[in-house]
Amino acid sequence: MGGFTKEAKKGYIEVAFNGSLASILLDTQFSVPAKGVTAIFGPPGCGKTTLARCIAGVQRLPNGFCAIDGEIWQDETTFRPPHLRRVAYVFQLPILSSHLSVRRTLLYNASHSEPTLIDFDGVVELLGLAPLLERTPSHLSKTERQRLALGSALLGQPRLLLLDDPLIVRDRSAKCEILPFLERILQSLALPMIYISHDITDIERLADHLVMMKDGTVTAAGPLNVTQSDPALASRSEAAICLDTMVGGYDGRYGLVKLRLKSARFLIPAVPLRPGARLRLRIAAGDVSIACEPPRASSILNVFRARITASLPHGDAEVTLVLTLETGHSGVPLLARITRRSFDALRLSIGAEVFAEELCGKLGDDGMR
Repeated sequence: MGGFTKEAKKGYIEVAFNGSLASILLDTQFSVPAKGVTAIFGPPGCGKTTLARCIAGVQRLPNGFCAIDGEIWQDETTFRPPHLRRVAYVFQLPILSSHLSVRRTLLYNASHSEPTLIDFDGVVELLGLAPLLERTPSHLSKTERQRLALGSALLGQPRLLLLDDPLIVRDRSAKCEILPFLERILQSLALPMIYISHDITDIERLADHLVMMKDGTVTAAGPLNVTQSDPALASRSEAAICLDTMVGGYDGRYGLVKLRLKSARFLIPAVPLRPGARLRLRIAAGDVSIACEPPRASSILNVFRARITASLPHGDAEVTLVLTLETGHSGVPLLARITRRSFDALRLSIGAEVFAEELCGKLGDDGMR
């Protein structure tokens, strides 16, 4: 496959598949770090699940390449079957043995592998399964079944956790119930995760890297905040940039948390937080305004020198600007949505230096990363 050598790179997940499976024509290629969460995002029917099945080895495309952390799973001469890939593949609707209790289900899965990643007691504690151990799947809620499926998958001591839309439920409260357990897994285990979803809200909370798909093709791939400035996402009504910042202090007089990202500094209203803690900051395009000169007196606390790198039409009346912060040459991406009238009145253009005024970014649902 073009772009990939037979010497797979250590520390990366490398994927390239080209060909047709059933009604899906795949033309996919990406390389992302083999750590943290890589989200694969796209509309229903775009080929996300087909791609996931190829990565897991459940389906085979002859013209394909797949490697993780320097270990080749598939190329022109190699095809490692699913049971030798050590992929924990959790489906939208987990398949569980109806006659086995939670305890027996976990012990059954634990009996097949040496506990190199996590053991039975670790899974029970990590996923809060102790009160459920004597129940059968018919006596579990949807999110409890998902937790059991995750625990069973982890006891297989996987090298990769692959989640295919595990939060595809209409009840937002159910999503909020399972998300903290996914975050616990990320914080506790050095296990890369591929997360398949068409819900950008979940991706903004969990993902470190983002792969975008449309009609079977990978259209963009890279760090989350960089890929969020891709036209396909930047032109959406809810366009935003997520930035992973660090707590640098607290202004007790005004109730403001001081956040740092490279040389950029943000002030956000929040309760006191531990210095050094990592926080994900979501800045919506609609919360950023543009000025051609630094404001002399303004209620806006966060003002940054920036450069316009792209402009995207948004309906008839608005324009989305893709910006790069120039503060300390940080290169941090940002989006701003302004009216076309303002764009013309300020005589803005690609490459122009401006001042981005950010109202107040919002921390993620739990803030911590």
